[in-house]
Amino acid sequence: MSTKKKMRLKKFSFHPITTFMLLTLGTMILSCILSALQFQATYTVVRPENLELESVFVSVKNLLNFDGIKYIISNAATNFASFTPLISLLIALIGLSVAHASGLIDTFIKRVTLNISNKKLTFVLILVAIFSSIINDVGYVILIPLAALLFLANGRSPLLGIVAAFSGVAFGYGTTFFVGSMEVNLISLTTTSARLIDPEFHVSLTSNLFIMIAFSIVMAIVGTIVVENIVLKKLGRYKMSVEETQELEKLTFPVEEQQKIALEINEKKGLRSAYIIGIIVILLFIYMIIPGLPASGMLLDMNETTYLNQLFGPNSYFQDGFTYMVSIFFIVTGIAYGISAKTIKSDKQLIEKASEYTKNIGSLIVLLFFASQFIAVFRETNIGTVITATGANIIKDLSFSGIPLILLVLVVILICNLFLTSPVSKWTILSPVVIPLMMQSNISPQFAQFILRAGDSITKGITPLLAYFVIYLGYLNIYNKNKEPITIRKAISYVMPCCLIMGITWILLIVGWYLLGLPIGPGVFPTL
Repeated sequence: MSTKKKMRLKKFSFHPITTFMLLTLGTMILSCILSALQFQATYTVVRPENLELESVFVSVKNLLNFDGIKYIISNAATNFASFTPLISLLIALIGLSVAHASGLIDTFIKRVTLNISNKKLTFVLILVAIFSSIINDVGYVILIPLAALLFLANGRSPLLGIVAAFSGVAFGYGTTFFVGSMEVNLISLTTTSARLIDPEFHVSLTSNLFIMIAFSIVMAIVGTIVVENIVLKKLGRYKMSVEETQELEKLTFPVEEQQKIALEINEKKGLRSAYIIGIIVILLFIYMIIPGLPASGMLLDMNETTYLNQLFGPNSYFQDGFTYMVSIFFIVTGIAYGISAKTIKSDKQLIEKASEYTKNIGSLIVLLFFASQFIAVFRETNIGTVITATGANIIKDLSFSGIPLILLVLVVILICNLFLTSPVSKWTILSPVVIPLMMQSNISPQFAQFILRAGDSITKGITPLLAYFVIYLGYLNIYNKNKEPITIRKAISYVMPCCLIMGITWILLIVGWYLLGLPIGPGVFPTL
């Protein structure tokens, strides 16, 4: 009797660095094919000074030729050096490493977060992550590393914290409790497009305030439910290393009474000093963004006429330097804690300890390099712009109104967002088409602007073309204990439940808000 041998194919996967290299090559090949097929489109932009329409022709640029390869090679260093996630992450890690080395972060976690239930902690993290988009993308570089430390110190998987923080920032992007940088960037485009129908139309900065606050809370609740009930099971049990177990024991294991009293006294002194210095630093930063006082307003762009443009405009010192300000906050509070709590003996000791925290980011830097090349190459091909322009033409050609129009615009935006992640770039192309159509269908431009927020958020976290996706991917691998690296596909699968369920929630709430006619801001409604 013969035995049949069963051939089992082992699952084959590429390292993320290899994947980004292949994606870059694939993009070059795709650009050659699409260019040969004359994949192109025309879209309309509005000149704000005279409301004249201007047609812009865009076609896919072939990078698999002499000029294309020359561009890729000659701009590799520039693309990497100007890659925003790289600079932002390095600046953020300087502050976090000092705060961690001094013991400030561990003490804060022990005295504050260890007494909070897991679900409440996840909810707070996601809510803060959602709120962080008030200042562009700072949440990715600050909250992802912090979330890993926070969950690990609470005896939970740091991977879960990374997924929760990333999902909160990405899938709740643009929904905050206050007016932020996104309003400043989008409102001028919304106003200009609305004036094609009504030359006197005005869009206020608070026009989306009510709906943003409501959606922030709802998305934090939904995100918490998904993370705690679906993602947690998907990730499985996390096996701590010896070093991580020792760190956890320092926070949770009891010590002798005499040592405990001395330790608590030092920790309280350290925290008191950190709180005082932290408040002073925050007040100084606040003073720097108040105009009209002696030596104040240094972080504002005084060339702008309105305060919010001075604070969040394209040349705002506050916005450009916010990550550095957060890093300074962690540095000075960490040093204040270390001196008062006697955990810092010398500057040499502090620097050595701080260096230990950043010792594992070497592979992340390499990953950032290849991700920056892929994103730069894809952007240079114009594929994302052509797809978005094609989406705008589809919306224009289909004579939908009411809820079908809302759903059509949502679907087009979330598809375009996979290839063109900047909300301003998408809205520049889509708003001259979407807003007049919606106004003719009795839908307000302010509500149309919020629909952009929804579509932009729903698929933001599942595309490798999002520049900050690589930080999420990199930190997953830093804390990965398996022999096989976490691939791009696997990283996306971790956040896919959040994408789907939070995305469905976005859509249902938008349709429900429209049907109920609830105000979306002070004196502003979904309909005109």
